[in-house]
Amino acid sequence: MKSYELFIGLRYTRSRQRTRFISVISLISVIGIALGMTVLITVLSVMNGFQREVRKTMLSAVAHVQISGFDDKLSDWEKVAAIAKAHPNVQAAAPYVNAQGLLTSGSQVRGAYLRGIVPELEGRVDDLAISMRQGKLDSLKAGEFNVILGESLARALNVSVGEKVVLVAPQGQVTPAGILPRLRQFTVVGTFRVGHHEIDSGLALTHIEDAQRLYRMGDQISGVRLKLDDLFQAQRVARDLSAQVPPNTLVNDWTRMNATYFRAVDLEKRMMSLLLFFIIAIAAFNLVSSLFMVVKEKQSDIAILRTLGASPGGVMKIFMTQGIVIGVAGVFFGMVFGILGALYVDVIVGFIERLFGFRFLDPSVYQISSLPSELRPMDVVLTACLSFFMASIATIYPAWRASKVNPAEALRYE
Repeated sequence: MKSYELFIGLRYTRSRQRTRFISVISLISVIGIALGMTVLITVLSVMNGFQREVRKTMLSAVAHVQISGFDDKLSDWEKVAAIAKAHPNVQAAAPYVNAQGLLTSGSQVRGAYLRGIVPELEGRVDDLAISMRQGKLDSLKAGEFNVILGESLARALNVSVGEKVVLVAPQGQVTPAGILPRLRQFTVVGTFRVGHHEIDSGLALTHIEDAQRLYRMGDQISGVRLKLDDLFQAQRVARDLSAQVPPNTLVNDWTRMNATYFRAVDLEKRMMSLLLFFIIAIAAFNLVSSLFMVVKEKQSDIAILRTLGASPGGVMKIFMTQGIVIGVAGVFFGMVFGILGALYVDVIVGFIERLFGFRFLDPSVYQISSLPSELRPMDVVLTACLSFFMASIATIYPAWRASKVNPAEALRYE
């Protein structure tokens, strides 16, 4: 048999003609909680999707783990690569030379990171081979001084495949006339696009031997790039390799090499979540006001219950039941619409774009044509728990005030 507190609390959630206004406020509280949860779950899913897409595009050209010399020069790289490949989580290794320079073509000048690679090994540690828009990595031949440019970089230099660019190396050469910059003409043999602006607009690839000759590195290289079977194990693998490689080397993983960027994205996600939680907090305050109005309206009923033997705790349970029912309803609808919003955000955005005639995401700017979304069950559970907790806390003070109603005062004018 149900307790009277639960029965009366559920009864108070249903509207009668003279308490219709109070029920409307309760409905607004439900809508407020549901709306806050819907927006929060949807936004978190979209931000998760952006993080996934950025990580995927960035890691298509960035190594999972990178072993380099302290002065960016590494000797006997075959030994270092052998040590690294002996680790069970390392799938492949490739040497590289990393340098900076200026690329010029006509009146166009752009700074670039020049990466010297071994074409047949590079495809094993990143996805540049499948990101080629023109040409192939195999077009880079030792001694021919060919170069492959990021698509945005090639566009900025106004060059295409078959045309020439001049690389100005920062290391000058001493002549009787003074220190002159070192220049070398390269032939563009391909372009690539990974979808990350910084890489597409600033990376140039050449053969590792040409880079060694240009920067006078001899047989030395900058380091070894590694690909793992699980990129999320990069920190652990980097720690393991740090204890195995020679002491004059430095081991970095992708989380540290791009730490500033990922910290900024994570901070933005946290701040956005905090701001959106205020929507739920406002709905909880609205719940407080509606319960206060119910308590005011039901003072005579409370007094009668008290005279019939109801305890103050029983009165509190009545009004806490009503508040919790409103909270549960808001959380339930918030979860349903939040999950639907996260799963069909591209459809919703497409409808809004067609309705108002503008685009949220310009593919020429953002490199994506639709909003990415990644719904994580933990985000839904955490949002639901916090929302229910806030709604439950909001019921305590109004219910406590109801338990303190004096029966004699409440019935004096009845």
